[in-house]
Amino acid sequence: MARRPVDVPIPASPQPPFPIVTDYVDIVAGFGRGSSELGIPTANVPIEQLPDEVNELATGVYFGWARVRPRADQEAKIHHRHDGSEVIYNYGSQLSEIELGVFPIVLSVGWNPFYNNSKKTVELHILHDFKEDFYGAKIKFNFLGYIRPELNYTTKEALIEDIHTDIKIASEVLHSDAYASLKSQL
Repeated sequence: MARRPVDVPIPASPQPPFPIVTDYVDIVAGFGRGSSELGIPTANVPIEQLPDEVNELATGVYFGWARVRPRADQEAKIHHRHDGSEVIYNYGSQLSEIELGVFPIVLSVGWNPFYNNSKKTVELHILHDFKEDFYGAKIKFNFLGYIRPELNYTTKEALIEDIHTDIKIASEVLHSDAYASLKSQL
């Protein structure tokens, strides 16, 4: 695969500080831009629920594996975003058995300069076509490597193009034996 000038060489197997493995953490409503504006849905997680090592990582795009787990102890409810829009927290109650598997991810750690975020975020794009949203469910994932630094974009189209390239890189790397074997951490 052709690499961009900003791409970091990815080693044949994870090198320290990787892998970093999370516990199950909450999936929370983000700004709603991933799905609606970019066509690339994300699962947003509170950075304060993640291992301390995550705060020490450079901002940018990473790859790994993730597993979503429903929360049967919760009833569905409506959540109001800061912009006034509403999302339904169904806590993963609509997830199928297949959707409870381990899937590849690309994830962003940073400030999303294109959107001028004032808060550092962690957003995961799971490489699977889920049938329903799963706000409020739990997710466990690992960081296995770094693809590139966080960038600012002049157009939304350039951002989308780079995300698609990140997805291709992650998919290719995660299918190698050294990275595929780390699905078992979840």
